[in-house]
Amino acid sequence: MSHREDTIVAIATPSGMGAIAVLRISGPDSISLVDSVFRNPSGTRKDLKLKPGYSVHFGAIHDGDTLIDEVLCTMFRAPHSYTGEDTVEISCHGSTFIQRELLQLFLRKGARLADPGEFTLRAFLHGKMDLSQAEAVADLIASENQASADVALRQMRGGFSKELSDLREQLIQFASLIELELDFSEEDVEFANRDQLTDLLNRIRQVLKRLQDSFALGNAIKNGIPVAIVGAPNAGKSTLLNALLKEERAIVSDIAGTTRDVIEDEIHLGGLTFRFIDTAGLRDTSDHVESIGIRKAYEKVDQASIVLYLVDLAHPPLDIADRIQQIRERAGNKPVILLGNKSDRVRDESPDWITEVDHYLPISALSGEGLEEVQQALLDQVETSALSNNEVVVTNARHYQNLVQAFEAIQRVQGGLESGISGDLLAQDVREALRYLGNITGEIDVDRDILGTIFGKFCIGK
Repeated sequence: MSHREDTIVAIATPSGMGAIAVLRISGPDSISLVDSVFRNPSGTRKDLKLKPGYSVHFGAIHDGDTLIDEVLCTMFRAPHSYTGEDTVEISCHGSTFIQRELLQLFLRKGARLADPGEFTLRAFLHGKMDLSQAEAVADLIASENQASADVALRQMRGGFSKELSDLREQLIQFASLIELELDFSEEDVEFANRDQLTDLLNRIRQVLKRLQDSFALGNAIKNGIPVAIVGAPNAGKSTLLNALLKEERAIVSDIAGTTRDVIEDEIHLGGLTFRFIDTAGLRDTSDHVESIGIRKAYEKVDQASIVLYLVDLAHPPLDIADRIQQIRERAGNKPVILLGNKSDRVRDESPDWITEVDHYLPISALSGEGLEEVQQALLDQVETSALSNNEVVVTNARHYQNLVQAFEAIQRVQGGLESGISGDLLAQDVREALRYLGNITGEIDVDRDILGTIFGKFCIGK
């Protein structure tokens, strides 16, 4: 992606017909381009070039003598705009024909069609936001639940940037003391108290560790929390999935082995997205196709963050304790919630084998009994205190990668400080940590290919 100081144009609203559409024009000639085709309702020139920023004007856009549409033009004067440039946003009627006519008119007048994300790229390059804030814009547009929208808004408003800025200031303070010692190395002067430096590094390391650890929650918020529904054939897995989704998503049948492939869908609970995965029934089988589905079921257990193990209380497998243990071993440290299905058909809802698990709930997937408790149990497995405490939560894999590398660099500095290595080697690792933190916010020179990858994921018009 190459940046040019020209004038760009794009439709900023979703494609298709609607009540209104918005055309966005940004760049040095944006106001004069619109002014050349914009007239008062009476047909006289509006002279937008004399109008102030943050003003809205009603009029009509003409292509020569041909009226295209009556519109509203919103003016933004540099640097007080989204991009930091002169910008005009044209609100027109949502006809796809009108949108196309307006876009082609401005292209003929000399504007260029914007690249994906180019408006936000210009905002970054003009210092309106740092790189992490720009990426939060894309996350906000893509957010599908309350939690992901809240986290993206917090990052877009600079919460993450402020945390990183504080870290960089502390590291720069550390580096300046070390560098100062190097300048006076022949005089054997020690400007930096080693105990104070150790305390400073411990504080920096703790913050980096907290930000790193938050990625587990952030990734779940952004991409959804995968929940595998497993159990023997006819245990009621597909019925449970349909009940949770409140639609007939999976085929329900009394015939064992109906579900042979993985079925996925999602619901929103407590502001979070849970991705439910209905799997083939776990049993020994000679059917080649069904065995493939069973293998996939075990793979989904490996990939899931939470496992729902469903047991038919009316007909539990004879080796149920062994099966539960097998799933628990497969799940590792992931929570396994045991659901005793068809509890409305049995008297004893607490058989002996439930002692093998930490979480057990009797339910009836068919009647809906106990489903609210299942939903609450799922929410209880997700540590969301960081959200309620308004802490910074890392959701971006690129940010996480750089935090890991910065953390490793700080560990090397700590090790070097303890072993008494020379200040120039300490300073080198500190500079490494600063570089990784700078990669996140774009405070260092960011490779154009990286910018192209980041902003190329945006929609055109943003």
